[in-house]
Amino acid sequence: MSTGASTTEVFYPSGDGEPMAETGIHVQAIVMLHQALQDFFADRTDVFIASDMFWYYQEGNPEGRIAPDVMVVPGVGNHQRRSFFSWEEPAIPAVVFEMASAKTWKLNLNRKYQRYEKLGVKEYFVFDPEDLYLEQPLLGFRLHGGSYRPVRRKGLFYRSQLGFSLKVEGTMLRVIDTATSQPILTRAEAVNASESKAYRAMVAEQDAQAVAQGAQAAAREAQAAVRDALDAAREAQAAAREAQAAADAVAVVAAEAAREAAAERKRANALAAEVERLKKLLDKEKA
Repeated sequence: MSTGASTTEVFYPSGDGEPMAETGIHVQAIVMLHQALQDFFADRTDVFIASDMFWYYQEGNPEGRIAPDVMVVPGVGNHQRRSFFSWEEPAIPAVVFEMASAKTWKLNLNRKYQRYEKLGVKEYFVFDPEDLYLEQPLLGFRLHGGSYRPVRRKGLFYRSQLGFSLKVEGTMLRVIDTATSQPILTRAEAVNASESKAYRAMVAEQDAQAVAQGAQAAAREAQAAVRDALDAAREAQAAAREAQAAADAVAVVAAEAAREAAAERKRANALAAEVERLKKLLDKEKA
């Protein structure tokens, strides 16, 4: 496998055989920062993020190179490269990060500081994930008139001109979207958040199903109550019809009894009149 590139017959190695960082802590800090910056610029196809990659800044000179722990290069494609050549793109990193360790912290604050300043890197950050070697875990520098000046911290944050802020969280350098103040989640945090979101969605669906089932049960109970009310109404109507029929029957019987009583009174009156007539006849015969 090729380990370099050749332009105009000059060989430019893409690696030096050295490890990415001094300790696993530093490797993790580099990888997590790299991923966070990739995620922050995910919708930008014109920003290149690289870690431990040779940046060649002087054409024809294979020694004119430096390998930042992390660098952000705007204005170029975000496709993969073995090395970055400023005269081919053409561009230089806008932001560079170095991880301070026992072997590198003095180099980071002296020779690399001077080289990045001379090359025109607009922002330079040095992070000490172990908090052992620098006066504070994160130092930032920004070009002003060709010279670096310290970046002033805003509360707990250092703001980059590229739209993100930086915050020290233990051995990790947290990237934050300055516009929204939202932290860029690590890949593990994003997975956990996705799983939590899926779990919350599942619970919400189960709750919705329970509510729907409760509503269906309530609807069934209401329908049963309506049916019971209709049955009771029909029974009441039937009872009312029976009562009316009974009342009608009683009225018929009463009317018949009244007629019979009237007839009996008439007969009694007729009989009384006959008796009175006969009595008068007897009295007349006696006289």
